[in-house]
Amino acid sequence: MKASIKRIVIVGGGFAGLNLAKKLANHDIYQVTLVDKNNYHFFPPLLYQVSTAFIEPSNISYPFRRMFQEKRNLSFFMGELQQINHQRNYIETENGTLHYDYLVLAMGTETNYFGMDNVKEKSMPMKTIDDALKLRNHVLLQLEEAARSQNIKEKEKLGNVVIAGGGPTGVEIAGMLAEMGGNIVSKDYPTARKGVGKIYLVDALGTLLAPMSKKSQDEAYQVLSKLGVQIMLNTTVKDYTGDKVIFGDGQSITAATLIWASGVIGRPAPGLPEEVIARGRRIMVDEYNKVNGLENVFALGDISLQQSDEQFPKGHPQLAQVALQQSALLAHNFLNMAEGKSLRPFKYNDKGSMAIIAKFKAVVDLPKGFFKGFFAWLVWLFIHIIPIAGFRNKWMLAMNWFWSFVTNDPTLRLIIRPEKQKKEQPKKELQPLDV
Repeated sequence: MKASIKRIVIVGGGFAGLNLAKKLANHDIYQVTLVDKNNYHFFPPLLYQVSTAFIEPSNISYPFRRMFQEKRNLSFFMGELQQINHQRNYIETENGTLHYDYLVLAMGTETNYFGMDNVKEKSMPMKTIDDALKLRNHVLLQLEEAARSQNIKEKEKLGNVVIAGGGPTGVEIAGMLAEMGGNIVSKDYPTARKGVGKIYLVDALGTLLAPMSKKSQDEAYQVLSKLGVQIMLNTTVKDYTGDKVIFGDGQSITAATLIWASGVIGRPAPGLPEEVIARGRRIMVDEYNKVNGLENVFALGDISLQQSDEQFPKGHPQLAQVALQQSALLAHNFLNMAEGKSLRPFKYNDKGSMAIIAKFKAVVDLPKGFFKGFFAWLVWLFIHIIPIAGFRNKWMLAMNWFWSFVTNDPTLRLIIRPEKQKKEQPKKELQPLDV
């Protein structure tokens, strides 16, 4: 490697990290290494459709190494961040050590259980492909057991699903499960129909889709109510025993499934100064997304907290659009740095937000307006196909959607579970690596 070439290590292959790497592709002044614990990028907004057997995980996933083919200055390193040494400019992973000239932290967030150990152990989160497949298997297994059971109360428990969190993820999965119950359960599980249970959507706030407009909130409430979803607002989950959800007011619901979509917290960044870690484990950055007090460490996306934007003094919302815009600007600023030019501060351009509620039902909030219904649903579909990595994935996703919407009967309800390892594999000795 030439002495003049600077090394950029990006930790996290989500929207922010991957977009930054792609923007720097073939700019030979930088050698870019993307680090992620998975060997693929995936599209989180559609995880709930994987978990409800509506689409395949391969429709929303794509290997990093495939994306980096013929990108002469991009490489991928599979590993999970364990330690940052910002004084000596290297990071440690379980698979080796990587040195950098510039470090970009874009690990995103993980599920926040708010200290409730039982909920963490026994509920079903919705943050990763693994989570989505585990939930898909779990829901189908409960239906299989309900179909065999002769006990009405047992059937009801197995069929009851409590979703904690009334944001976009909670609303979208509630609508999808309600559609699944109406269109599929009666056909696939006729012996489970009687006492099959209900879907409960629970939120601590007084409204669904809290970040969105009042019109969107009202539409979500009305559509889900018509689908039979039991909506419980101003209600918090206090505990979960595995078959009973206990609420803050002492009430409880017997349910074999608790889906946890009630909050996130930044992934750990061990080694950073304690004073730069803010509420929600977000990393405090300046207007250039540079970590406060550090000259060559940056943070992007959901994990970053930038309070210098006048329109967002409490920090930007943890949305994909923020991550994409921040990474695009940082790529531009990296190229400016290489040429000795001044940097441009980040200002978020709010393009609006949207949520799908059920088939043919969605809401779209724009800075200057709101619309809903079938057209909003079509817009949602179109917008969510565009960023999917790989032409084949876009095509397969469109075809899967078309068939599923036409037939009301997707054919992906497969219970696939890898065998548990019988022996613990011997640990290998790890050697430091460099790029």
